[in-house]
Amino acid sequence: MKKKLLTLLLGTSLVMGLAACGGATDNTKDKDNGGTETASAGQKIYDQKCSGCHGGDLKGGMGPDLSKVGSTLSKDEILDTIKNGKGQMPQNVVQGDDAEKVADWLSNKK
Repeated sequence: MKKKLLTLLLGTSLVMGLAACGGATDNTKDKDNGGTETASAGQKIYDQKCSGCHGGDLKGGMGPDLSKVGSTLSKDEILDTIKNGKGQMPQNVVQGDDAEKVADWLSNKK
């Protein structure tokens, strides 16, 4: 009985944790206004799809700390991680233009 309850609780926790890593959809279009709109778009997408694992303050949680990720990884390396996943991070949590915006925004975190 205890094993079944523990399995149920762990399974539920796993599902809730993975659901927090993505799923929200934003259909708004941002203009590239000297980088300001793109940066805010990148942060907005991060807040919706990434902060559940990496934290709203970029300090990590279930996922690693990203507060200074731009000092160790280039925009292209960040984009590659977003597209292909790494470790426990699944691939394509953010796709297309949105992935470009998030990678650009994160690459400036130094």
